[in-house]
Amino acid sequence: MKLTHRASKPCIFIGASREDLKEFPASVRGEIGHALREAQLGGEAISAKALKGFGGRDVLEIIEDFDGDTYRAIYTVRFAGVIYVLHAFQKKSKRGIATPKQHIALVTKRLRIAQEDHRTRFEGR
Repeated sequence: MKLTHRASKPCIFIGASREDLKEFPASVRGEIGHALREAQLGGEAISAKALKGFGGRDVLEIIEDFDGDTYRAIYTVRFAGVIYVLHAFQKKSKRGIATPKQHIALVTKRLRIAQEDHRTRFEGR
């Protein structure tokens, strides 16, 4: 089997997403890290699903269950050449699987921050 090298996109964490992710159990961090690595290499992990309300497959969430709790990390591949991690949180609500509105609002805000970061960091080259 011949190994091929794929270019890796940088992974940039917006807001407190990195710190929030560090609070997750080690196995959850590992699974989310693996899924983000897949995205950096241009793929999409099986655990990545489109986040509803963002029109397509460019804002995705990784959902991991551990010890009766659910953990989520949300990232975007909307911007060329980079992955932005927008939010990471433990889902507290026991009702339904929908992402709570306050988390959607934070993702929307951080998506705007990512857009501005991409504009200044990558488009000005």
